[in-house]
Amino acid sequence: MGAAGAYFNSGINCSGTSPMTASDLPYRPCVGVMLVNEVGKAFIGKRIDNKEGDWWQMPQGGMDEGEDVLDAAFRELAEETGVTRDFATLIARSREELLYDLPDELIGKLWGGRYRGQRQSWLLMRFKGTDAHIDLQAHNPPEFCEWKWIDPELLPELIVPFKKRVYRAVLEEFRALI
Repeated sequence: MGAAGAYFNSGINCSGTSPMTASDLPYRPCVGVMLVNEVGKAFIGKRIDNKEGDWWQMPQGGMDEGEDVLDAAFRELAEETGVTRDFATLIARSREELLYDLPDELIGKLWGGRYRGQRQSWLLMRFKGTDAHIDLQAHNPPEFCEWKWIDPELLPELIVPFKKRVYRAVLEEFRALI
């Protein structure tokens, strides 16, 4: 059964009729940042909570209610990498939001069980600082335990499988601007 048909709760929904499925849930509003340095390498971090596999990701996270996409992007970037507005310049924003569904085994376990996946706005930013400006401990708790600069073409190979399509789309859209 695909994620759209997976049951996230075996109980009765609020209307008292039938169990709710993942397809009944909305997508979580989210922002992602492809941060590239002066030589065109992309920042990736290894998540602290990664329990299976050697998965890395670009900075990304949920948007607060009423938060502007650019403000959310800079907030997430600062929280996850320590990179502030002083050291990053906006190059581009994705033309449309990119959606992904959580795999069946994560439905109901992340984000309080309120979402089926994420709808992400992506921004391409140029890093203007030095590696010394990157601070994974800038936010408590930190999200990443390691970081590195990589060739952007490798991004889809390093992300968890259910986000690969999104990373391919981000790379395709931003490739010429990197």
